[in-house]
Amino acid sequence: MRNHSAAPVIFVLLGFSDYPEFQILLFLIFLVIYVITVMGNLGMIAIIAVNPKLHTPMYFFLKHLSFVDFCYSTIVTPKLLENLVAEDRAMSLPTCITQFFFATTCALIDPFMLAVMAYDRFVAICNPLLYIVIMSQKRCALLMAAAYSWGILFSLLFTYSLLVLSFCGTNIINNFICDYSGILSSSCSDKHFSELILFIVANFNMFSTLVVIISSYIFIFVTVMKMHSIRARCKAFSTCASHLIAVGMFYGTVLFLYCIPHAKSSWFTNKLGSVFYTVVIPMLNPLIYSLRNNEVKETFRKLLDTKRFSH
Repeated sequence: MRNHSAAPVIFVLLGFSDYPEFQILLFLIFLVIYVITVMGNLGMIAIIAVNPKLHTPMYFFLKHLSFVDFCYSTIVTPKLLENLVAEDRAMSLPTCITQFFFATTCALIDPFMLAVMAYDRFVAICNPLLYIVIMSQKRCALLMAAAYSWGILFSLLFTYSLLVLSFCGTNIINNFICDYSGILSSSCSDKHFSELILFIVANFNMFSTLVVIISSYIFIFVTVMKMHSIRARCKAFSTCASHLIAVGMFYGTVLFLYCIPHAKSSWFTNKLGSVFYTVVIPMLNPLIYSLRNNEVKETFRKLLDTKRFSH
């Protein structure tokens, strides 16, 4: 961190400070969302772990998606809650960079995980007889290792592109999280290399995973339409419904944020999009997968019945 000024480098997260009359209300809303997120994702992990029927590739990936969503929300939301009630919203450069690194890691793992889950559905529907062979425990573990390696590697690259910049004095980030664009705009040195890294890596990450997802569902759609039984078609589409909803929310929000013009009037809309992307989606994912899955709901009922019986 080549900082030429002797003064300490500080980042101030404005968050939602422009609306002081709503600070308490927002705090309560985000607190409820965070509690639901933690309970939902950890509950999903516990349910999958205790039910042997759920020890399949699909639920293996879902368990890791829940873990990533839990980590993502825990990295972002507590600091958001703190800034809603604290007068001092300042963060040191190392703290800001650390939050950025871990949040970016989770954000990069998510689309890779969704692409892997789309591939899993493709194999299950298009090659059902070879599903157990293709989606073996070894391959599932390799895919998850690739997902985490993907996120960490590119997050390190993003972080390095920020660490080579110079920062001076106090810097304002008009957001509730240390995001890449906010840190980048605070730099007092040449940003060409960092902007190039952002453009290449972000677009490659999004479009490559989106191609896998779209390709998988094209093959799935063609295969399902060849089925003669309407019941079989409905069952096949039902197994993909939860994943399609999760994909639609994730990529819809990303495209929405990409389409926002970089103007002062768009900052509030940008914050709302970021809230949905970093706070709301991690809460909705376990709800979507659990509400549309009979096996998960049945396991949850059994756990509740066991708890009542023990009391």
